Amino acid sequence: MTAKSISTSDRVLRKEIIGSRRFSNYLLVVVVNLGGVGFLLASLSSYLKVNFLPFADPTQLIFLPQGLVMGFYGVAALLLSLYLWLTILWNVGAGYNEFNKETGKVNIFRWGFPGKNRKIDISYPLEDIQSIRVEVKEGLNPKRAMYMRTKGRNPLPLSRVGQPIPLAELENEGAELARFLGVPLEGL
Repeated sequence: MTAKSISTSDRVLRKEIIGSRRFSNYLLVVVVNLGGVGFLLASLSSYLKVNFLPFADPTQLIFLPQGLVMGFYGVAALLLSLYLWLTILWNVGAGYNEFNKETGKVNIFRWGFPGKNRKIDISYPLEDIQSIRVEVKEGLNPKRAMYMRTKGRNPLPLSRVGQPIPLAELENEGAELARFLGVPLEGL
């Protein structure tokens, strides 16, 4: 599920957005970690001529250039996995979209990387919303996203980043949001 609808009343619609704490990201970081440690151990085995891997014998590798390159790959993979772990820890991309008829505001909130822009909090008046647009591109790199079009501004993405959202779910969410806001639904 891409977003969880939490309606406190018929006047407020809030959708939670999943960030980087997804199963696929945990799986990816574990695989990158294991690969990085494997390459680093192979490099050390090549240099010290002591086998640190139970399933291979990298002591036969010549340290220059093969062992050194494997060490470089190992360090690069471990640095990448550190970045991925931090992204998961900080839950980058998580947040919510809140459409509040009581206050007349749309509030879009996302967590970013630590720093001065850690919290991304954007607010618009409801009367500035022109439409909800659904974009679907199939092919090798599919894209399924929902955008909010506002007066005088670029379209603002409302859906999560990452895996493509199932088409039926995207259509239902777009139709629900357009109905709630009383604006047209474009792109279908």
